[in-house]
Amino acid sequence: MDESSDCDQTWGRVRGFQAKRHCASARCGAPAATVCSESMPSPPLLPPLPPALSASLPANLPDAPDALRALARELDRTDRHDDAVAVYQRLLALQPGWLDGWYNLGQALWRARRFDDALAAYQRALDGGITRPEEVHLNRSVLYAQHLADPGAARHELDRALALNPHYLPAWLNLGNLHEQAGDRVAAADAYERVLVIDPRHALALSRLPNLRRLHDPQDPLIARLHQALADPRRHPAERADLGFGLGKALDDVGRHDDAFAAYGAANAASRQAAGPAARYDRAAHERHVDRLIATFTAPAPARKGDPSQAPIFICGLFRSGSTLVERMLAAHPRVTAGGELDLLPAVARKHLAPGADWTLLQDPTLLQAIADGYCADLARRFPQADLLTDKRPDNVLHVGLIKTLFPSARIVITRRHPLDNGLSMYFLHLGWSMAYALDLGDLGHWIAQHERLVAHWCRVYGDDVHVVDYDALVADPEPPLRALLAFCGLGWDPACLAFHTTAGAVQTASLWQVRQPLYRHASGRWRHYARHLGPLRDALGWPAGREV
Repeated sequence: MDESSDCDQTWGRVRGFQAKRHCASARCGAPAATVCSESMPSPPLLPPLPPALSASLPANLPDAPDALRALARELDRTDRHDDAVAVYQRLLALQPGWLDGWYNLGQALWRARRFDDALAAYQRALDGGITRPEEVHLNRSVLYAQHLADPGAARHELDRALALNPHYLPAWLNLGNLHEQAGDRVAAADAYERVLVIDPRHALALSRLPNLRRLHDPQDPLIARLHQALADPRRHPAERADLGFGLGKALDDVGRHDDAFAAYGAANAASRQAAGPAARYDRAAHERHVDRLIATFTAPAPARKGDPSQAPIFICGLFRSGSTLVERMLAAHPRVTAGGELDLLPAVARKHLAPGADWTLLQDPTLLQAIADGYCADLARRFPQADLLTDKRPDNVLHVGLIKTLFPSARIVITRRHPLDNGLSMYFLHLGWSMAYALDLGDLGHWIAQHERLVAHWCRVYGDDVHVVDYDALVADPEPPLRALLAFCGLGWDPACLAFHTTAGAVQTASLWQVRQPLYRHASGRWRHYARHLGPLRDALGWPAGREV
């Protein structure tokens, strides 16, 4: 499996395997010959290519399989996933025994967000006896876990993959991740250690171990294992990054704060090196994007059909600002179901409200209604028994204007934390390269300052529909802010919300272990251990050296 594949799926955008799902890459081979077996009947005739796509192609292309395969790959590569699906379907009408074609159709359907259809295409490949079937089971597992809220089915697919190939490392890694999200530290550690038995140099598996327990002894053998792994000069920068974040966590646990900061700094530098130009944060471009959001969304939108009863409670804020804690507290209420980090709205924003695009969506009531209806239908399919659902996605803070356009009565919860603690916590987390600002303390300060500017705007525009929860106040004296939060959500008081750590269910964010503990306060003020290293963060925030609150 190519771990740099563009089908790698990320939960919570954390590259250190904490929240990363591995999936297998597309297959480029053509069929040796058309195969039509009695066990795999030919499918019915499929729809022709979309007219706009067909009109742009040479007249003979629909009957030229080699050209169609190249076209499908190019369409998928350039994010024209619906067109890629149509081309793969045409190919499979011509060559229904091309098993890698069914696999690649599954990939294209996945990217087109047609998840059930993707599962069916993958199953067709399995039914036909595709080679390396463990890869197909792996991808089906990721679909179940990440997009269909079915960790049981995800576990079943991983078990099938490992039964076929007990040495298949991506399945062991994903199994460890599933165990983490279910709160089973012992089983997660066992899965990662199984990886290390098969491949003793595996950086990602080793880097996950410090996150499964709190270390107390500076002489803990795990620290020595991490140092030894980092000393290997053959390590790729991406491996050094994974190991460095793991080492930083271990050293922080045992109170070696200067050494921990050095390890985290080296890990972020290695991550920048591994990413190359993708790890550049453009401060001016982000300021322009925030300026445009503020200039575009200046007043509440009129009510829309279906609003507000079908809309969830939207929880957003900076990463590591307490959004998972807030969602888990709400989910302990008998009326609330935790939706987790849903990717629905960011996908809409990427397609229609990208920086530099024309944003014509906002002038198209029909399309807006279709998107709102599709969003609600998707949630109803994933969570059919939910009364009141949460959509907790930190980066939706950039999309509050879109949310309030789609659902004008939607309730928005924004979490806030001391900026030095928040910035440090993000710097200590291996966030994805799409969030390159987290790799540099100065860039982090700039991002946080722009975030605060945007939050102030949302509060001005949407007033009582926005509720800010202060993380530090919540952990210091939880009941008053929790009562206020429940009232904002239209919910009565329930003491179960204070016992959120006993709530069952998978957690798919970087805070998965913290929210399985009772409330604690040691994360508030953590920045003081690292105060002498935080000059770039303070400077970018405009935070004087003597200021603490």
